[in-house]
Amino acid sequence: MKRAMCGCLLAAVGTTASAQLTTELFVQGIDRPVFMTHAGDGSGRTFIIEQEGAIRIVDSAGNLLPTPFMDIDGTVFGGDSGGNEQGLLGLAFHPDYANNGRFFVNYTGSGGDTRVAEYQVSAGDPNIADDTSGDVIMFIDQPFSNHNGGWLGFGPDGYLYIGMGDGGSANDPGNRAANLANPLGKLHRIDVDGADAFPGDPNQDYAIPADNPFLGDAGAIDTIWAYGLRNPWRTSFDSETGDLWIADVGQNVREEVNFQPASSTGGEHYGWRCREGFRSTGLSCGSTSGFTEPVHDYSHGANGCSITGGYAYRGCELGDDFAGLYFFSDYCSGRIWTLDPNDGFADTLQFLSGFNVSSFGQTESGELLVADLFAGRVYKIVNPDNPDSDGDGTPDSCDSACLPDLNGDGALDFFDVSAFLNAFNAMDPVADFTGDGMFDFFDVSAFLNAFNSGCP
Repeated sequence: MKRAMCGCLLAAVGTTASAQLTTELFVQGIDRPVFMTHAGDGSGRTFIIEQEGAIRIVDSAGNLLPTPFMDIDGTVFGGDSGGNEQGLLGLAFHPDYANNGRFFVNYTGSGGDTRVAEYQVSAGDPNIADDTSGDVIMFIDQPFSNHNGGWLGFGPDGYLYIGMGDGGSANDPGNRAANLANPLGKLHRIDVDGADAFPGDPNQDYAIPADNPFLGDAGAIDTIWAYGLRNPWRTSFDSETGDLWIADVGQNVREEVNFQPASSTGGEHYGWRCREGFRSTGLSCGSTSGFTEPVHDYSHGANGCSITGGYAYRGCELGDDFAGLYFFSDYCSGRIWTLDPNDGFADTLQFLSGFNVSSFGQTESGELLVADLFAGRVYKIVNPDNPDSDGDGTPDSCDSACLPDLNGDGALDFFDVSAFLNAFNAMDPVADFTGDGMFDFFDVSAFLNAFNSGCP
């Protein structure tokens, strides 16, 4: 996960924002929060991972429920002290979670090895998971205790992506990240809905997408989507464009952000251990070219020492000026920056959080959260300068959006329904009301719910 806190001075890098964002408390009383996400089921709930092995729920009204959604502390190894990088590290809900109740976690198990497991929500209570339903679908041996990666998430293609660190120690002593026969230092891509490709192996239970870049290559693991990663600490898909952002923690000199456009067919080599940021490490690595360079890097020192990746902003409360900007931070310095993919990935220092940012998260409405690991608090990023003309507590940038008014005439009527159906049949992004990159029954249902609810 992260390295120990550094005593870094705070100084500017890149440009500094004119509008000053800040944070407000979202919830407290969390034990070592390391990730926040939502189920995409319309409930408005936020799910928060506690590193030792529990998942907590904050309901749509902002209440922390007293009973954990899941508690597998007895199954999870580590995550209970200091800068320990093990524990329960990742959570992803199936795109059809509202109907099938399936979700997936990434954790360190006995022996210090990585497990990706599938669980099921309980039959009787949507706020309680069935802790006994766990099925390990992927097992990866870990030679050291650090650099576990831990992120997993569903892409717009419906496949599950899994980020793995290089296995730890320092300087990737086995050059594992560049070795296509080794699962470490990779981004994997699997199909959790297809037939099991490993029926004889109880620890591998998934299908392999037919268009994975190394499928069928001798000496390469079929699940690899990209490689050459040191310790990707938080990866995310842009919910609107499908672009992929990968924040990769550096060794001792540089931190980097990698960008994979939605049009990518995979197979990128992001450079480790040959490269750290835009620079050569000087380490023997077997390659001298063919790397995909990051879109941004920064040096250690005042800037920090350990990157924490975030999200491309797709909410409304911060205002239109922030739409599409990628937010990220540094665990050591607490700085929060943005990158603008529409302006050559220009970086802007937005504000100083004042704490160790262990993770970003995203609410169901697209607003951004940041976690303070040791204080046990989660904060929401807010824009105090965003106007709220009617004083209803909702910024004007959110009030003005009437999503089902597709023809923009200010009225909800037959013509909007017709416009939606035309857009849906044409697979126009405007009809993707769930924001999952697919066009299905759930988009129709979301449109009808918004239509029936009316607009402000």
